[in-house]
Amino acid sequence: MTNFIIKTHRKDTIYTKPHLFILNKGMNSGKPQKEQFTNSFVLIFEKVEDCENIFFVAYSLWQTKFWHPFLIGSVIPFLRLPDFKKEFNPQSSLMMVEHEQHQKNVAALKLLEKKEKQYKEDIHLINDLRKAILYRYCRK
Repeated sequence: MTNFIIKTHRKDTIYTKPHLFILNKGMNSGKPQKEQFTNSFVLIFEKVEDCENIFFVAYSLWQTKFWHPFLIGSVIPFLRLPDFKKEFNPQSSLMMVEHEQHQKNVAALKLLEKKEKQYKEDIHLINDLRKAILYRYCRK
């Protein structure tokens, strides 16, 4: 199991070790990201590989809405740090038990992310071409 520190992120704090942020407010609580969120927890690691592995574990938990039962609050739901610590460590250990399968899943997720980015760029280019053709058509 990888060792990491979980704590509440403070604004303008700079982390020198590999890290990732987990959103802790709103219906997207549990969402991992490399850039900081205003309301987030930070996970600090010793190695970059550990950070990558845990990122995809956190991403999987967020996508499957694992954190929804732990949200507190009626207007703006939020995830408490003790609840996050208590549930994240065992769940990440459980997901990473089969290390080889975990590595295959991470590789597949990275490939899908790359393809999604490529498709978004293609759609953006298609929309630009459509606009150019329509502008030319309207100017005649």
